[in-house]
Amino acid sequence: MITPLEKYDPQIYELLRQEAARQSACIRLIPSENYVSKAVMAATGSCLTNKYAEGYPGKRYYEGQQVTDLVETLAIERAQKLFKVDHANVQSHSGAVANLAAYSAVAAPGETIMGLALPYGGHLSHGWKVNFTSKIFNSVSYELDPVTGQFDFNKIEELAMKHKPKVIISGASAYPRIIDFKSFGEIAKRVGAYHLSDIAHISGLVVAGLHPSPVPYADIVSTTTHKTLRGPRGGMLLCKAGLADAIDKAVFPGLQGGPHMHTISALAVALKEADSPEFVEYAKQIIKNAKVLADCLLEKGFNLFTGGTDNHLILIDLRNKNIPGKKLAKALDRARIETNYNTIPGDPAKPFNPNGLRIGTPAITTRGMKEEQMKIVASLIARVAENVDNEEVIAQVGRESLLLCSQFPVPEHFIMPAGTH
Repeated sequence: MITPLEKYDPQIYELLRQEAARQSACIRLIPSENYVSKAVMAATGSCLTNKYAEGYPGKRYYEGQQVTDLVETLAIERAQKLFKVDHANVQSHSGAVANLAAYSAVAAPGETIMGLALPYGGHLSHGWKVNFTSKIFNSVSYELDPVTGQFDFNKIEELAMKHKPKVIISGASAYPRIIDFKSFGEIAKRVGAYHLSDIAHISGLVVAGLHPSPVPYADIVSTTTHKTLRGPRGGMLLCKAGLADAIDKAVFPGLQGGPHMHTISALAVALKEADSPEFVEYAKQIIKNAKVLADCLLEKGFNLFTGGTDNHLILIDLRNKNIPGKKLAKALDRARIETNYNTIPGDPAKPFNPNGLRIGTPAITTRGMKEEQMKIVASLIARVAENVDNEEVIAQVGRESLLLCSQFPVPEHFIMPAGTH
């Protein structure tokens, strides 16, 4: 049966078919990527893509909102229940936009925000110098302890006392350990700052109860809706009741016009999926897989930042292997193992050719891979690293990667019977 897309635009249809095949045929280890369920994908491509809905439920600027109001309200209520929070805004188009909206809700242009420096595992939108947030706000960055590779709260507090920021940001995009949100909240209170916690990477682990929640200690929590949460691509803001109006106004009309109602409907589906025993088991397996993968990599002589992981993410320091991160990432990609080269804290190399490699387990866990498969994956990575210039070995690893993937097809849905895979 020929689909409408195949009939009208066979070129795009073929490219999408190729991408689906690629995602199925490679070991996807990028920690910010995942596979959404068929239900989430169906909602993302629904008729709601046709509908404008500027404003909020009950306060729209377009007519015909009888259904959209119900959809958005449902997404909000599910987010509030899942994260145990007073208020949720589900309209942000991305995590970066959500962060900018959060800053603008509580800080005026030119006031100071303070976040983890990008080379130490922070995110661009935490005020890094090349990001627009640093042009609007005075940005001060803190770093990690050079010995432990973890947060040094004494130094963070010293910096906060010196600069008196309006917003202190906790959270990271390349940090493999548990984050002490309580200490960040206490520092923010002592200096009279708002505490914004960005849990984009770990939100799925938070709602599963496997990572401490920042909700009791943060004024605002921001997150993406994909990654470990396994929803559509988007952003979300959670906050205490007293900041609800400021947050909503910062998103609309502050930064955005019409929300993407098809994405919000898909988010509602993903939040329902996350509010289930099956999702908790999935999140537990993410962490089990990451720990086994980390241990196996250590056994094979890889240096890991902080020596391991508490969550879904592993950051590899490749300097003892004498392989640039970009070179190894490209070789692994040819071997059907998808990773991303990444700076490591204190990295002397340039960001476009750093000494680190960032990997994670959310996507392969969705496919049903478990501890035994992590041992295989670690072995495949090691073989490529040892033969980074040997295309024959890389091709052989690629065939083995494909064989492993064939045993764990991308699932049609995520409520799988006990014992599956």
